[in-house]
Amino acid sequence: MTEHATPPELNAALDRLWKQFLPQIEERVVVLETASSALSDGKLSDDLRDAAHAAAHKLAGVLGTFGLTKGTILAREAEMLYSGDADPASAIQLTEISAHLRSLIAERV
Repeated sequence: MTEHATPPELNAALDRLWKQFLPQIEERVVVLETASSALSDGKLSDDLRDAAHAAAHKLAGVLGTFGLTKGTILAREAEMLYSGDADPASAIQLTEISAHLRSLIAERV
């Protein structure tokens, strides 16, 4: 076994946890998609921006746990964009981040 290999028991436990938390993870991506769409339409409320910021923060933390390092990086980027006054110019980038996150999550399933 190499130094970085994960024991089969740990992989099985991570897979069980993934299945358990997948609905929450997907809900957080929906929040990001909804927020980027609202931002694109010029209708992003403070509450939705705050929800998107929180969702991105939580995704950044959890995705790395499941080996989705790229997802963590993308979620952190979204978190930064939603931390201030997200402007319509960011909407395309945020939409792309959401789509990429959805794709990474689908590949993990």
